[in-house]
Amino acid sequence: MRQKKGFILREVCGEHVIVAEGMEVINFNKLLSLNESAAYLWQQASTLGDFTAEQLAEKLCEEYEVSYEQALQDVEQMLAKWQEIGIVG
Repeated sequence: MRQKKGFILREVCGEHVIVAEGMEVINFNKLLSLNESAAYLWQQASTLGDFTAEQLAEKLCEEYEVSYEQALQDVEQMLAKWQEIGIVG
């Protein structure tokens, strides 16, 4: 899996959001707000380039006190949502 080009993580009013690059493509009705752990995973995915749910679950376990099984379940749900809205593929 890989992040689609043109989407970046920004902090807006204290919130982590993913937006499309370039003012002409920003639709403020379609900003994706992320909690702290999801923003961390977006950054990790960006660093990895190609990534798997298992790799991100391992990164989540390294950063937060969570079991691997719970981390993997959460990552898989998050990635399904990200695929649904078209920011990873």
